[in-house]
Amino acid sequence: MTERPLLTQRPAWAALQAHFARIQKVHLRELFAADPARGSRLTAEAVGIYLDYSKNRLTEETLQLLFALADACDLRGRIDAMFRGEKINITENRAVLHTALRAPRHATILVDGHNVVPEVHTVLEAMRAFVERIHTHQWKGFTGKPIRNIVNIGIGGSDLGPVMAHEALRFYAQRDLNFRFLSNVDGTDFAETVRDLDPAETLFIVCSKTFTTLETMTNAASARQWLLAALRDPASVARHFVAVSTNAAEVRKFGIDPANMFGFWDWVGGRYSMDSAVGLATMLAIGPQHFRDMLAGFHAMDEHFRTTPFPQNLPVLLGLIGIWYGNFFGAETVAVLPYDQYLKRFPAYLQQLTMESNGKRVTLAGVEVDYQTGSIYWGEPGTNGQHSFYQLIHQGTKLIPCDFIAFCQSLNPVGRHHDLLMANVFAQAEALAFGKTADEVRAEGVPEWLVLHKTFPGNRPSNLLLLEKLTPFTLGTLVALYEHIVFTQGVIWDIDSFDQWGVELGKVLASKIVPELEAAHEPDLQHDSSTNTLIRRYRRFTKPPTP
Repeated sequence: MTERPLLTQRPAWAALQAHFARIQKVHLRELFAADPARGSRLTAEAVGIYLDYSKNRLTEETLQLLFALADACDLRGRIDAMFRGEKINITENRAVLHTALRAPRHATILVDGHNVVPEVHTVLEAMRAFVERIHTHQWKGFTGKPIRNIVNIGIGGSDLGPVMAHEALRFYAQRDLNFRFLSNVDGTDFAETVRDLDPAETLFIVCSKTFTTLETMTNAASARQWLLAALRDPASVARHFVAVSTNAAEVRKFGIDPANMFGFWDWVGGRYSMDSAVGLATMLAIGPQHFRDMLAGFHAMDEHFRTTPFPQNLPVLLGLIGIWYGNFFGAETVAVLPYDQYLKRFPAYLQQLTMESNGKRVTLAGVEVDYQTGSIYWGEPGTNGQHSFYQLIHQGTKLIPCDFIAFCQSLNPVGRHHDLLMANVFAQAEALAFGKTADEVRAEGVPEWLVLHKTFPGNRPSNLLLLEKLTPFTLGTLVALYEHIVFTQGVIWDIDSFDQWGVELGKVLASKIVPELEAAHEPDLQHDSSTNTLIRRYRRFTKPPTP
C-alpha cells in the first residue's frame, strides 16, 4: 500500500503539539468563566444520545486542530471505504462490514461484487424461526420436555457480547427461560454453569466460527459428556445443541444437525459480532422484535457516523477527544461509568472491543509507531464505583478521562432512587471538573493542617452521555458509538483495528505445553528455565512419580 508519513511527522500533529504547550495548564474553571454558554454550546445530539463534552480541557481551537488532523489522515475517505466493503483489514485481506449485520433488507453492500445483505437477512430469519420454536415449546428436548435453560458456550466476542446484551436488556427478557454463559476453560466455570440444571431441559449454543476454538470446544465436549451421562443416547445431542459456526463438517461430526447451524462471515470480527448469529442467545432472551429494534439502533448510529459532518459527529468527536488525552496529555486509561445497573457488563465488553482492536504498535505500512495507541478501558456502574476507585480519579496523580452514561428514565422506578442516582452522576462530573480550592476548604473552617487533604484539584475531564431510557434501540446506538470511536482512533493512529495477531502467540505456546503437562512420563522440556521449572512443579502435584 502507499506509504504515508508517520503521524508525528504531519504538520497537523505539530500544530496540535504547539497548541497543547499553550493550553495544557488552563483550568476548566477558567474556560467556563470565560464562556458562560460553554456548558450548552459544547454539546452534540444524535439518535437519542445527548453528549455534553464541555467538561474537557479543550477550546474551539483544539477542536479545529483535531478536525484538521482527521482530515490529514483521510478519516472521511476511510469511513467511506469501510462502508463500501473495501478490504481495509489489510493483514487478513478482508472487508470490515459489521455494519452490514444491521443494514435494512433493501440495502446493497458489496463484497467482491456480491451483495451480502440478503444473506444477513436469511440468517436473521432462520434465527427468528428457531427462537419462536423455543418460545412456543414446539422445540422440545430429547425426552419431550420443553427447553427452560439456555447455555451459550463461546469466548471473546462470542461470549462478551451475548453476556453484556443479556444483562443490559434483562428488563425485556423472557423470564421463563434461564440463561447461562460459559467461556472460561477453567473446569470451575463449567461445573458451576451446569450444577443445578436439568439436562433434559437444557439447550447449548456453541459459538465458534471454525468449530475448533480450543476453549469453546473443550467446554462443548464437556457439555456433551454431561448431557449423555444423563440421557444416554447420542441422538439426544441434536435436540440439545445448536451451533453458530461456518464449519458444517465439524458441526455434523459433533452430533449437531447442520440445519441448526447459524452462520456468519469472515468480514465480521468476533468483537463486532454480537448483532450477528452470535446474538442467538440475545434473541432467545428478548425476542425477535426487540432484537430487530437493537439492530435499528446500530444502523441509526452507523448512518450518523457515515453522513454527519465531523463537528456534530458523536463517534468522531469522542474519538478525537480520546486522541487529545492519550497522545498529548499522556493519559493511559479511560473510565467508562454507566449509571445504570443493567449496563454493569458494558465496560467489560468495551475492553475487548477497544483494546483488542487498537492494541497495536505497527502502522498499516508495517512501520513501528513512535506514539501511544490503544487506551486501557475499565469501569464499574455508579454509584458502586464512587465507593471504590473514584478517590484516585478525584485526588490521585493520574489523569483519567471519564465517560459517564446515564438515562433520564429508570426502567424500575422505586421511590426516589433514580433522582439520587442522577444527582450523583451530575455531581461527579461537576466535582471532577471544578474541584474544591484550598480557599473554599478554609472557608468551611477546616484546620490548616487538613486543608490540602480536603482540596480537590479538579480539571479532571469527562464526557456525559445522556439518553432517555435504556431500550434495545439505545443499546444498539451505544455499542455502535464505541465501535466507531475505535475506528476513528485507529485511522488517526494508522493501524489495523480489525486483526488480532497478539492473541495468537500464547495459544500456540499453550498447545505445545498441554502434552507436556499430560504426558505419563517426564517430558524433555525445551523452554526457558522459568517455564521448565513451573511445568515440573505442576507435574509434581498432578502426576504420580513413574516407577
